[in-house]
Amino acid sequence: MLATLGDDELPLLDTALLIARDEYPDLDAAGYAAQVETYAETLRPQLDRDIDLPARLTAINRYLFEEVGFAGNNVQYDDPRNSYLNQVVDRKLGIPISLAVIQIEVTRRLGMPLDGVSFPGHFLVRLPVDDGILVLDPYNKGRPVSAEELRERASPHLGGQTPDDQQLLQILAPATHRMILMRMLRNLKGLYLEQGDWERVARSADRLLKLSPDTAEALRDRGLAYRELGYTKGAREDLARYLQLLPEADDLESIRSSLIDLSGASTRVN
Repeated sequence: MLATLGDDELPLLDTALLIARDEYPDLDAAGYAAQVETYAETLRPQLDRDIDLPARLTAINRYLFEEVGFAGNNVQYDDPRNSYLNQVVDRKLGIPISLAVIQIEVTRRLGMPLDGVSFPGHFLVRLPVDDGILVLDPYNKGRPVSAEELRERASPHLGGQTPDDQQLLQILAPATHRMILMRMLRNLKGLYLEQGDWERVARSADRLLKLSPDTAEALRDRGLAYRELGYTKGAREDLARYLQLLPEADDLESIRSSLIDLSGASTRVN
């Protein structure tokens, strides 16, 4: 059902909490949504409607990152809890994208059109202003990021080339809700792959496929996880579908080899 919704019709906070429920089945999603609403309600009387959007956003960031105390988890950046919204709210710790979701949800409740930016390497947020866009870093207390710094950050991901104005604007395009949620899930899948936690790899990949059924890399990783878990039928189906989608994939030979091995294995249905 989620796959049939428009990219921005997906409810960002509710779906992020749905992802978290996989790991924390007893979480009170309505309670966490109410907490985000409380942040906005606390801020509402503090905002002078006569001040411009950047100044209002500065006041919001001061509240979220100084008074409430949300912060980037520099000590345990790879802790999966940094990607689960209930844990981010409880612990006041997160990574760029999870902190961005909090920031986006609060500001939108206050009538401000804040969007995510799926910037390479480090998720950011953006706000349209009269003379362009204001880009902010939620991992660093929402501080503004200059065009020069953005170019420096993007360059390593572009083969060392510095993006021109047009390229930078393309990189700074607003991220849809689907893009944000899929990036969160990819982060989790990557962490669990590093840990060899195949059950959670399969789960994260499965959730990606609920959002976008033909995501090739999610099919591959779910198939490989199923193989490790002994679910041969599911592994064969996913890996075969992956090769249909990407017949010239870089890992073509290794996936074909896995399929040959699986074809001789007995099927165990979980």
